[in-house]
Amino acid sequence: MNKFSLQPFNTFGVDAQCSNLIKIYSEQDIYDTLLTYGDPYKVVGGGSNILLAGDIEATVMLNQIKGIQVIDEDDNHVLVTVGGGENWHNLVLWSISHNLSGLQNLSLIPGSVGAAPIQNIGAYGVEQSSCFHSLRAISLTSGLTKLYYREDCKFGYRDSIFKKLDAGKYIITHVSYMLSKEVNINVSYGAIRNELNNRKIETPTLKQISNVICDIRVSKLPDPLVVGNAGSFFKNPIVTIEAYESLLQKYPEIVAFPFGDQMKLSAGWLIDRAGWKGHSQNGAGVYKNHALVLINDGTNSGGDIWQLAMDIQADVLTKYGVEVAPEVNVWG
Repeated sequence: MNKFSLQPFNTFGVDAQCSNLIKIYSEQDIYDTLLTYGDPYKVVGGGSNILLAGDIEATVMLNQIKGIQVIDEDDNHVLVTVGGGENWHNLVLWSISHNLSGLQNLSLIPGSVGAAPIQNIGAYGVEQSSCFHSLRAISLTSGLTKLYYREDCKFGYRDSIFKKLDAGKYIITHVSYMLSKEVNINVSYGAIRNELNNRKIETPTLKQISNVICDIRVSKLPDPLVVGNAGSFFKNPIVTIEAYESLLQKYPEIVAFPFGDQMKLSAGWLIDRAGWKGHSQNGAGVYKNHALVLINDGTNSGGDIWQLAMDIQADVLTKYGVEVAPEVNVWG
């Protein structure tokens, strides 16, 4: 039986095989695939939030559904519907070019629009859920279409219903966002404020904020076209106030942020202090400039990267009693 390589379709650049590989340009393509190939099915967008730890015994659908369309607008907002296969940063640039705010802090996040709600992507004080209106998805078992509104998605920190109850059950064909005509600026994140001050920008435009964030990301994160990676590999762990205070007594320099009635610890700080930053083993490594980023340091196997991730998890748990969970989806 022929196998199909997924190496060009994951930003780690590791090689893994799948049973079938189908490019999806329309909803009709999905129906045709469901009728032609048996399950199981997997869906890939930009391939920037998956680690292929082994071969995939499944039919993989590559979501290539494109397009950005204004559906409705009033004096204050514009509702846009975007194809699930559209590049996320292209959507951000489109919104800025139309002077619509809400997504500018999410500039240069890799991946597709269809993957954004699954992960509830976020950066620099903003999550996509803040502008999210609804999405359209097709069941991979029944072929039926389902519409999800914000409350249906059960968004949380890098989390949604699509990572829990409905994980792997749907392909997201379109996502709708409600963008604001009023320029709403969020520069609460220290790195943004500092860079704006360095550039002597007091009242930044949407474009200026986007440019600053792009520059910050480029300075911290490796280009996947040069060094295989999926951005931040681990989520920042959420702990109780009591657990945080216990850690604070032992490590006064620990980095943490309020998160409701809990505290969000910096996974990057934990991993860095545990001595993993810049570490390399079996062709898998931790990026020298950012401890949250695992990189392909010469391996052709996602299993090597996953082994490194598990080694880091075990070490952080042993040293600090805290679990750092993967942000990426691990397949195979």
